Amino acid sequence: MRATEHAPRDPFRVLERRHGLADIVERGAVILAEALLSLHQRLGLHYDNILALQSNLANTYAKVGRIEEAMRMRRDVYSERLKRYGEETRDTLIAANNYAGSLGVLRRFEEVIPLFRKVIPVARRVLGDGDEITLKMRKMLAAALFVDPAATLDDVREAVTTLEETARTARRVMGGAHPLTTEIEATLLNARAALRAREETQPSPGSG
Repeated sequence: MRATEHAPRDPFRVLERRHGLADIVERGAVILAEALLSLHQRLGLHYDNILALQSNLANTYAKVGRIEEAMRMRRDVYSERLKRYGEETRDTLIAANNYAGSLGVLRRFEEVIPLFRKVIPVARRVLGDGDEITLKMRKMLAAALFVDPAATLDDVREAVTTLEETARTARRVMGGAHPLTTEIEATLLNARAALRAREETQPSPGSG
């Protein structure tokens, strides 16, 4: 069985479909998470715990398909962590990745790509190229580059190059059977297909 049979055509659409699988239990979880956050805010819980609860609530919003609300809450969490702790903490980088993921599901590539270009160099410096967060960021940046309807041929080429590098790192650090490695390699297959399609339709320099 070829890997392409399982490769997602669009990684952000896969996230969107997962987030749309809401049921009664998940909707009840939203109510519970909102109540817990409100209670702890009134009780004056430590700010780090408030941010953690906000992140959990954002995840719950995403699971029930309330992506816009999830994005806004993740944006607020990232903004607060950035303001209080700076850009070089793991929690800030995780918050940035979560926020960018929501932007990607919402197809707001004009915001996703600059955000990743800002935070990925920090993640590589602070966490290292082989860290799971860094690998996820690079995979999602590459996905945004070739999925974006406004992508140029150079953007798609950059996506392929980034995914090739990221796949090698993931395979070396995590092994070929790790779920993140297989996700990156599946995304790479799609990026290569997108590049071939673009190169077939793109006029050669000097032609015409």
